[in-house]
Amino acid sequence: MARRYYAPYQKEPVSGLATWARNLAVFSAVATLSSIAVVRFGFLEMRPAMATWFGALTLAGLSILLALAGFAAIWQNGSRGIPRILLALLIDALILAYPGYLAWQYRTLPAIHDITTDSIDPPKFETLARLRVGDDVNTAVYAGLYSAEQQRAAYPNIETVQVDLPVQRAYDIVLQLVNRRKWRVVDERPPQPPKREGHIEAVARTTILSLPEDVVIRLLPDGDGARIDIRSSSRYFESDLGSNAARIAKLSEDITTAAENAPTPKPEPAPKPPAKARK
Repeated sequence: MARRYYAPYQKEPVSGLATWARNLAVFSAVATLSSIAVVRFGFLEMRPAMATWFGALTLAGLSILLALAGFAAIWQNGSRGIPRILLALLIDALILAYPGYLAWQYRTLPAIHDITTDSIDPPKFETLARLRVGDDVNTAVYAGLYSAEQQRAAYPNIETVQVDLPVQRAYDIVLQLVNRRKWRVVDERPPQPPKREGHIEAVARTTILSLPEDVVIRLLPDGDGARIDIRSSSRYFESDLGSNAARIAKLSEDITTAAENAPTPKPEPAPKPPAKARK
């Protein structure tokens, strides 16, 4: 009897679009991490450095389009590749989650970058003003009424901090909080007569891209207490996406808490009366 031969089982081919989507997503992840390093460590000027980041995000968006096209092709011709598409979409979602949050912030918050607790007489940048020069850098001069009105509408809780502590004690607490945050202090002047005005300037950094945002803090005596005004300003871009207001609000809260928990200074002992002269 003649032997019968069966053709081996042949799997459906893998969708080329699915493969391209996965590979592009992986490349976009590598490019995104590299571009963040370029921005954080200042390997390029700000504009080209940010262009590398936006380029990496564009690749992630292109990967999503290829994944969707691959899914449509698989639906039509029954080819394989769904796991590759799912992996691509997962990687792209992780890449675009934070930029998506920033885009939402950009649409909902005012396009201002200079926030202060005193818009009438904001603390002035002195040392840091020398670093804010160039075509791409925001000026150290406060924007005035236009910025103040938008700040008041968006961040009504940003206001002067008043504590029931002597101004020197308040200065020590504020400086300690600034150093605890690892901000780079560039100028610190404790309260001195006659005005007894304390002055602190420091550079803070954003979380992911480590963009510099300059902070100046002014402390003045207010009766038996102290009045503390804070100003935080982004060095680049017209909109800060809410970072400066969040920084001031958190620092103000920490100052108030630290002042409330500060130990009451012990009263100085009364001087002893002079001993009577011996007869």
